[in-house]
Parts: sequence; structure tokens; C-alpha cells
Amino acid sequence: MRSSNPVLSRPDAFTPQQQNPQGYQQYGQPQGQYGYQQPGQPYPGQQYYPQDPVQATRGVMTIDDVITKSAITMGTVIAVAAITFMFMPATLLLPAMIVSALVGFVTVMIVAARRVINPGAVLAYAAIEGVFIGAVSKIYESAWGGIVPAAVMATLVTAGATLAVYKFFRIKVTSKFRKMVMIGTLAYAGVLLVNFILSMFGMGFLFSGGNLAFLLLISAIGVSLAVFNLILDFDYIEQGIAMGAPASESWRGAFGLTVTMIWLYIEMLRLLSYFRSN
Repeated sequence: MRSSNPVLSRPDAFTPQQQNPQGYQQYGQPQGQYGYQQPGQPYPGQQYYPQDPVQATRGVMTIDDVITKSAITMGTVIAVAAITFMFMPATLLLPAMIVSALVGFVTVMIVAARRVINPGAVLAYAAIEGVFIGAVSKIYESAWGGIVPAAVMATLVTAGATLAVYKFFRIKVTSKFRKMVMIGTLAYAGVLLVNFILSMFGMGFLFSGGNLAFLLLISAIGVSLAVFNLILDFDYIEQGIAMGAPASESWRGAFGLTVTMIWLYIEMLRLLSYFRSN
């Protein structure tokens, strides 16, 4: 099972890495209607083996672990963003935003490519994104006073509503839905990357001009994709817990949620700026 979130989209995340020398079956083999093995049930056509004793002593992924590590990661983002917002000189905001955006993107790709996630790398990413969020927020706040608190509130409300809908309406993530979101996310990210590079040479095309309808459409697409990614992330984490993924995978889940929440906040900030400008 895969997510379109770049952090959670590794083919081997929450899936068995390989059988150990003793022949024990690792966690996460797909089976059944919801794509994971029921506790204590053998896989079809395979002999059941007890859990690896070494892995068992390390614990398994739980929702409490994901919440705790998400709080640590997001807390780091918020703390660094607040320091950047309050103390960074205005002349350094734009360079800091560009550098942190590029470094943050590279960091995501490096961390996502690792088979075993490194908590230090996760916190390093959070600090880098904190600089980016703080610089972007201060630029927007200087242009439209009060927009940052409104964007923060809109992000939290949207994320909370998405989680509530996912849980209370028991949304089932299908492979077709996952594939569509992945394609849309990659396409949107590609367009943003091209626009970002061109904007450095004064040729940005995506968010320039005065066509409000077009700008609102782009922002609506971005917000929708971020929300869909949150749904995929919730489903991914839920299945990882059900499959008994190692406790270390809690960092990957927290990392993925942090990436998506930052994306959602930026989209909300941009969307509110259009309404304030008009």
C-alpha cells in the first residue's frame, strides 16, 4: 500500500523488508479486504512464524507514538518559524525563503529514500522548514496584516475536519483514488517547481497577473490535493499500526503529516492573500 505523500510513498514502507535468517515472517504482508494481515493469522499458502524476537523487543507503531512524534516535529517547525518571523531582518527574508525551500525539498527526497528513517534528519527537516515558514509568513504578514493567524486557523480547521470526516464516515481509500491523487500531486509539484525556477529569473507564470478566477482555481486545486494527501496519510498510518509496523516507523508517519501540513498552510496563506488583495 502506497501514499502519494513523498515521505510515505516508498514501496517498502510498512511492508516486509525480507525474511530474517531464522525464517520469521516480517510485518506487513498484504492480505484480506483491507490489505493487511489479521493478528495471528497465517498468509495464504505460507507457513506462519512468530514475530522476530528482536523486533518484538523494540515495540510496534502506535497512534500515541505517531501523535507524540508529530507534536515534536511540528513543535520544532513552529519554534524555528517563530524565531525567524520575529528576529530575521527584512533584507534576508527572500534569500532565506529561497534557500530553505530548496534545501527542504532536497532533505525530503533524501529522508524519504532511506529504508530506515532517521529521527535526526526529521528534526533537521523541521528546522529547515521552520525557516521557510517563518520567512514566508513574515513576507505575507507585511503585505496583509493579520493573514498569518487566519491561515493558521484555516489550516487547523481543515486538517481537523478532514480527520473527522475520515474517521466518522469511515472513508475507504481505494487503489484508484490513491493513483489519481498521486498523479495529481506529482503533476502539481512539477508545475510549481518549474514556476519557482522561472520566477527566479522574473518569468514566473503561475501566480502572476490579475486573473482572480485563475488564481483561485490554482489554489483550490492545491488545497484539494493537500486534503486528499491527508486522507491518504491517515489511511497509511492506520494500516501501518494495524500491520504491526516497527515503532521507528512512527517517525515516518509524523514526517509525512508534517510535510502535508506545511503544504496545506502555504496553500491557505496564498488563497487568503487573493481574497485580501481583492
